[in-house]
Amino acid sequence: MSNHFGKVIVAFGLFSLLHSSFSAAQYRSNLRLMHQNFFLLPCDIIAQTLLSLFLTLWGVTIIAGDFKRIKSIESYQNKTSDELLNRSSFYVFSHRGRSFFQE
Repeated sequence: MSNHFGKVIVAFGLFSLLHSSFSAAQYRSNLRLMHQNFFLLPCDIIAQTLLSLFLTLWGVTIIAGDFKRIKSIESYQNKTSDELLNRSSFYVFSHRGRSFFQE
């Protein structure tokens, strides 16, 4: 399937999701006007929300194209344990130990 077809499906799914959210908000405001308690959304709003969610997800997978397998063993096979356990984001250079080594 083409990328254009996926974009159309995503656009339709997002529009349908937006419509279902407005329907839910309108239903809640109507209940407030009639002074009734809210328990659950009607089944048609729930069904439209779920259908539009799955339609949007399907369109996104069409846009993404073919999925590729993740083979992490190949990238980690030739590395040593020092390279694997190196966490450079945890390096802290502005700490109080610096004051002990100033001349």
